[in-house]
Amino acid sequence: MPEAASAQATRAVIGDSEFDRDTALTAREPGVYDIDLSAGWTIINAVNGGYLLAVLGRALADALPHSDPFTVSAHYLTASQPGPAVVRTETVRTGRTLSTGQASLFQCDEQGNEVERIRVLASYGDLDSLPDDVRTTAVPPALPPMDQCFGPEDGPAPVDGSSEIAGRLMLKLDPSTLGWALGKPSGRGEMRAWFGLADGRDADPLALLLAVDALPPTAFEMGLTGWVPTVELTVHVRCRPAPGPLRVSITTRNLAGGFLEEDAEVWDSADRLVAQSRQLARVRLS
Repeated sequence: MPEAASAQATRAVIGDSEFDRDTALTAREPGVYDIDLSAGWTIINAVNGGYLLAVLGRALADALPHSDPFTVSAHYLTASQPGPAVVRTETVRTGRTLSTGQASLFQCDEQGNEVERIRVLASYGDLDSLPDDVRTTAVPPALPPMDQCFGPEDGPAPVDGSSEIAGRLMLKLDPSTLGWALGKPSGRGEMRAWFGLADGRDADPLALLLAVDALPPTAFEMGLTGWVPTVELTVHVRCRPAPGPLRVSITTRNLAGGFLEEDAEVWDSADRLVAQSRQLARVRLS
């Protein structure tokens, strides 16, 4: 009991956690922000796409009159690396309930030339002002209890490709989607997991932008290996998540021409669908 109480007392809170520090930007001038992309959110050598989306999402939350992302669509143009970057935002339209803006993240290459890494178009609003009427056929994913699921720390060695980001996440994968880790992929394009931040910080709308892209790719369970870079990712944030761990379910129905889609749902501890996403990703077939 004392250990549990101590762990609870040291839980990070929204606004004061590693995620908040590593997505914090410094305003250079109106609409222009500087950031040092943390190496702690890398997969192999590239910065995770969900972390990048949260960085740009935070910039737009500051630049626009509304603070909550409703829909965010990102095109990943070149792979981002840890280190200095600049984010430039532009307000496209402002309205009473929604405001729309765009943002791009740039880094310099070895020759000192500025390279655009990711471009986002997003609409923001106020999640707390939405009506609570829900009519849905969606149901939460059936996940075993957390203590019956497995994370990178449960294996004899770090999961190949998880890299630095694994230490910043609380990720417990459904055993039925873990065949790839045992050399026996199921062939189904499915991945399910309990998700949270390792320091205990509860999720907010910006953390949902990370959650949709934090699980191992469904390609692993389809028998494919290697990096699966995101080409485009669209996230819909449906409501502010309740405190507690999230459940994330990702499925792929079609792999063709070296590209696959991943459809994600994120559910909170109150059994509410709090975010949805679809991304197009590239896979190496040989």
